[in-house]
Amino acid sequence: MGTEFFEIVNGQGDVIGIAPRECCHGNPALLHRTAHVVVMDADGRILLQKRAMDKDIQPGKWDTSVGGHLRPGEDFLQAARREATEEIGLPADCELKHIFDLPIRNPIESENTRVFLTVYGGPFHAQAEELDELRFWTWTEIHDAMGKNLFTPNLERELKLLEKQLEIRN
Repeated sequence: MGTEFFEIVNGQGDVIGIAPRECCHGNPALLHRTAHVVVMDADGRILLQKRAMDKDIQPGKWDTSVGGHLRPGEDFLQAARREATEEIGLPADCELKHIFDLPIRNPIESENTRVFLTVYGGPFHAQAEELDELRFWTWTEIHDAMGKNLFTPNLERELKLLEKQLEIRN
């Protein structure tokens, strides 16, 4: 696989350039975009993926159901659908509902993330080069694992926001 390129955006989300992945991961001045998909089953459990051990960021940690960078020219929804199909085999016709945006800023990278939600119980087809494991977690299991270095920091923030969103709807 060749070099992956990301569109660089300004604070308003306008594309202002393009840079290779290896430059974006390591330079938080290069703001780029990602799409996440949270997959829940009918019982309200959350599907999480365990990142492959050879990932450049947060290897071996549990992360959101689906996550990936926008390719040049893609919008958030297109990227979410593509990544969901590639990473876990989610059918292309699954409804994806935008639930919130999450700015990610840390010493390694800066991302504007759009988070989508879908309800789907499987089957799944895990992309072996991206993840080591997929499994559904109950909210009790999630709460028990928080703060124990099992989850990526981004996932912990995302789960807290998701829980607030779900409580608002109940």
